[in-house]
Amino acid sequence: MRFDLVIFDLDGTLVDSSPDIRNAVNHVLEPFGVQPVSIEETQELVGEGAARLMEKIIESRSLPVAASDLLPSFLAYYGEHLLDMTTVYPGVVDALNALDHVRKAVVTNKHDDLSIHTLERVGLAQYFDLVVGSETAPAKKPSPLPILYVLERFGVLPDRAVIVGDSTYDVEAGKRAGIAAVAVTYGYRPAELLKNADVLIHSMSDLPEVLARWEVRSKK
Repeated sequence: MRFDLVIFDLDGTLVDSSPDIRNAVNHVLEPFGVQPVSIEETQELVGEGAARLMEKIIESRSLPVAASDLLPSFLAYYGEHLLDMTTVYPGVVDALNALDHVRKAVVTNKHDDLSIHTLERVGLAQYFDLVVGSETAPAKKPSPLPILYVLERFGVLPDRAVIVGDSTYDVEAGKRAGIAAVAVTYGYRPAELLKNADVLIHSMSDLPEVLARWEVRSKK
């Protein structure tokens, strides 16, 4: 295989956490008597971290508060209900097992402790050599800095790494860091927004074969 390192996004890529995030958002909205968010709206809003999610919620509901007023309540509730409804996407475990010979990392804009606890409690933590959440690197995706941090930690050159994610934040971060990008179409963003990715896949189970074919193409 051409790649020595595969970097994965978390929410919308490895796990579907949108029901639990929705419930946590609606928990902080309840005292204001405004319209709750749906799963679809939650999926549109997430991706830039919890603080930015609160800012978007405040903007969408015209709330007379700051993100810092809502964030502690959101994080506390979400932390207590982290895996009430969160599930691992089909094909993820098979793909990770098939890539057991490659170093793997998670780079997510989710808080570090929430990311680690999610991976541990859904049985995926064992597959990853490193988890980089929103507090580890000096900036969040779409900045390339989290990706560059992982490359430096592992001593891997950009042309030997690939990022796999469901959003433009993942693709842009990968491209800006000089690595290849695979986008999944089953996550939180429609496929038409992911056209800048090098490859689109419809199931994580397709990833090992896609990476293997990439190696074949690179030798031609």
